[in-house]
Amino acid sequence: MRLAHATLALAFSTALASPALAHVGGDHPRVEVAFVLDTTGSMGDLIDGAKRKIWSIATTIVETNPDADIAMALVAYRDIGDEYVVKTEQLSEDIQGIYGRLVRLEADGGDDTPESVNKALDEAVNGLQWSSGDNVRRIVFLVGDAPPHMDYPQERQYPEIVERAVDRGIIVNTVQAGDMWETTPIWKEIAQYGHGRYMAIPQSGGEVSIIITPYDDEILRLQRMLDDSVVPYGAPKKRAEMKSKIDERAAAPSSVQVENSEYYAKRTAKKEVVTGGGDLISDLENKEIELGKIAPAELPEQLQSKTIEEQQQWIGTMSAKRKVLEAAMSEVIARRDAYTAEQRSVAASPADSFDEAVKDTLKVQLN
Repeated sequence: MRLAHATLALAFSTALASPALAHVGGDHPRVEVAFVLDTTGSMGDLIDGAKRKIWSIATTIVETNPDADIAMALVAYRDIGDEYVVKTEQLSEDIQGIYGRLVRLEADGGDDTPESVNKALDEAVNGLQWSSGDNVRRIVFLVGDAPPHMDYPQERQYPEIVERAVDRGIIVNTVQAGDMWETTPIWKEIAQYGHGRYMAIPQSGGEVSIIITPYDDEILRLQRMLDDSVVPYGAPKKRAEMKSKIDERAAAPSSVQVENSEYYAKRTAKKEVVTGGGDLISDLENKEIELGKIAPAELPEQLQSKTIEEQQQWIGTMSAKRKVLEAAMSEVIARRDAYTAEQRSVAASPADSFDEAVKDTLKVQLN
């Protein structure tokens, strides 16, 4: 490792100071995954593919760890002189919210070859609020096509950052888009010493594999009914966020909506129609809140004039209807899975695509 060649401005213990890991106790598993993503102009096609396949990647985590709490983070990076150097979405269980922010990411900037890889990787390892505990899996995917600037004295360099990642129990994988020769040895080194995997994919991110099935229309119909069953509550901002998430899902391509529905149907740790809280039915079901402790003004309008007994009766009816829809969704998703498995046995998915590379890695590292 190139530790001997790195010059540090500060002592290691001071320079790599980072937030303490929040402890997660008990037997309940947790999976935390951060994507460190180059968003300069050359990465446009890959970013578009990531937008289409983020739910398929999330579902892979659920399939390998169905009872786990899942949190994701996004660290977008460019370079000094661009619109931003690093833009961070903290680790959060609100995957729907992360998706919405990913959708709004655009590729731009990056006029020279090296980028601020070191600063972005540093933010992922030392800036994100990772959880501690033996039942937590912590995984980083560094995705980009250009090497890091090693001439920025204000940025810590990757050898020390990777060493700190290993010390904190964080696996660091690298995904190289394209074949820039300067990038390859550094990406391989980061993955090797980060106890991760190096993956090489086309500059475009590879072919996005989409299988259309006879069950997709029924999944979309059931999802619309599930969305209609959402009962927003809380402050106006919280209700607006809930509506925005549902609207973003409805605006996505049909294949993305179907994979979105698959994620929710297979997730057993917490039953939700939309992640991030704010749906009265889900939050009561998951014991996130108690009905009697919600301020009257934050209740849905249809409940504000009812007695507590009437509220409970109304919620019970809505909850029962949702369970019927969820059962129907699980059944049709299972049929779709059988169909897609059969299709893949005939024509395998492209192994060098961004999503397949990430999913294959997750299957290994989460087992």
